[in-house]
Amino acid sequence: MPTDARTAPRTTTNLRWPIEPRQGGWYTDAENTALQEVMADSASWRTGWKGPQVADFEGTFAARVGTAAAVSFNSGGAALEMVLRALDLRPGDEVISCAVNFVGVHLPITNQGGTLVLAEPDPVSLSLDPVDTEQRITARTRAIVLTHWNGQVADVRPFLDAAARHPHPVHGPAAVIVDAARACGGTAPSGAPVGREGWATIFSFESKKLMTTLGQGGMVTTDDQGLANRLHRLRTYGGRDQWGTNQMLTKAQAAVGLVQLRRLDEMNDARIARAHQRTRLLAGTPNLVLPPTIHGRQHLYYRYNLLVPEHWAGHGRDLLMETLAAEHGVGSLINDPVTYDGHQYISDHTVGQRCPRAEQLTARLLCPVLHPLISEDEETEICQAIRDATDHVANVLGA
Repeated sequence: MPTDARTAPRTTTNLRWPIEPRQGGWYTDAENTALQEVMADSASWRTGWKGPQVADFEGTFAARVGTAAAVSFNSGGAALEMVLRALDLRPGDEVISCAVNFVGVHLPITNQGGTLVLAEPDPVSLSLDPVDTEQRITARTRAIVLTHWNGQVADVRPFLDAAARHPHPVHGPAAVIVDAARACGGTAPSGAPVGREGWATIFSFESKKLMTTLGQGGMVTTDDQGLANRLHRLRTYGGRDQWGTNQMLTKAQAAVGLVQLRRLDEMNDARIARAHQRTRLLAGTPNLVLPPTIHGRQHLYYRYNLLVPEHWAGHGRDLLMETLAAEHGVGSLINDPVTYDGHQYISDHTVGQRCPRAEQLTARLLCPVLHPLISEDEETEICQAIRDATDHVANVLGA
């Protein structure tokens, strides 16, 4: 059974800053103009929803990433679901994924017939550990789903190499599927744009993500034209010869997406600058492990991760979260706990699987609210609150 996986403070009535931003980027007059143009273009019954915006958005996105194709969807979750469906998983086929994850990564694996195999996170980045992953590859492994967790871009190459060393007896090397929902616009350690490496990369444009297409939306980038063709059919009722459904992006979303994509570097750079300022302000704070400072858009700080000491795990971390909220009005989030803690369906489909390192790390994890539009004065207040709240917990715990 799942444990109590509460991810937010109990006290939220007096928050000056929310537990997380409800929108990751922000809109400008340019998005409003693009939307108005689409509305005007759609006014005629002869035009309606049809137009070039979706294809333009896909083409521009693929060109930025450097892949042969980009296929849009109405959500990142739908995009991942259809990429997994394209594997034609059979009973017993295994898909490896990090235990520290958003539940929306693991639910599609089981829904598409795969056996979810949970692996440990890297102790620094909390992304999937390549060493632990390779130890879990078997003759039944069909795919590895690698998440760029909370904006820190993982190195895809070790997973590609591990898959090549242990090929499936029928299908060959496991497909490396990259979840870049929280890393759009990032740069890999190899220097490649996020989205270029791996069999397929999934992006999300949900409201809280680094860019958004009116609250929902997704994209798959790939160099496999066969996969791209199948995804096109899957999202539009299967063409004329196979199963499909309706998961298309609207032209209004695509038009706004084009503007957001042009502004993505600006928004990401502002987020990185704010995160680096926070790291400077919190430097030397006892009992806190700060996120690594990585330059070159290799860390986009979708969330700002703090780790408390091991002996604070669980109770001490929760006390820090409650103190920040109740005494200082600062919201924070545990983003993310291990997925089998708090989600019954995933727990039922991973019976007997435990990831002790993941459990220990997420019991120490706390993500205070961060957004590029938080002012410098507010950031100073937030950082002082984090320092004061940490000192308070240390006094209470006697450590």
